[in-house]
Amino acid sequence: MTCRAYIGLGANLGADLGATLTQAALQLAALPGTQVVALSSLWRSAPVEATGPDFVNAVVALDTGLAPLDLLDALQAIEQAHGRERPYRNAPRTLDLDLLLYGDVVLDTPRLTLPHPRLGERAFVLRPLLEIEPALIGLATGQGWQAQRIERLGPLSL
Repeated sequence: MTCRAYIGLGANLGADLGATLTQAALQLAALPGTQVVALSSLWRSAPVEATGPDFVNAVVALDTGLAPLDLLDALQAIEQAHGRERPYRNAPRTLDLDLLLYGDVVLDTPRLTLPHPRLGERAFVLRPLLEIEPALIGLATGQGWQAQRIERLGPLSL
C-alpha cells in the first residue's frame, strides 16, 4: 500500500543550490517503494525567522510505501549525506528535507508532527506546494504568507 507524501526541499549553503535540490529529488526517487509523482519549480526566498543567504526551495510529491517515521529516517539520512549540520535552530543549511504531509495522517510526537506545524504560514512551502497541488489551498493559514518575498526561478527536473 502506498501513500502520497509531500516533501519540502530547501538549501541556502553551497555553490549550486539548484543542483543540490535536484540531487536530493533523485535520492528521494531512489527510496525503496517510492515514486516521484510531481516536482514544483525552484523558488528563491529570504530566510524566515533566521539569518543567512537566501534559500532555494521546492516541493516533491511522492507515492511511497514507507511508513512516516521510516520516511523521516530516510530524509534525515539524505540530509546527512549532503553535510547537514544542526548547530542551532534555523541555522543555514546545505540541505533541509521536511515531511510536510503524509496522506491524511495527523501525528504529534517528539520526532514528527504531521501536517508540518508551520507549512500554512510559509510562502517558501505554500507556493511550491500549491503549484503542484492547488487543491491544498485550505492548508494556508492567514494572509501573511502572501506578503513574504519569493521568486520562481524555473523548473526542478530529474
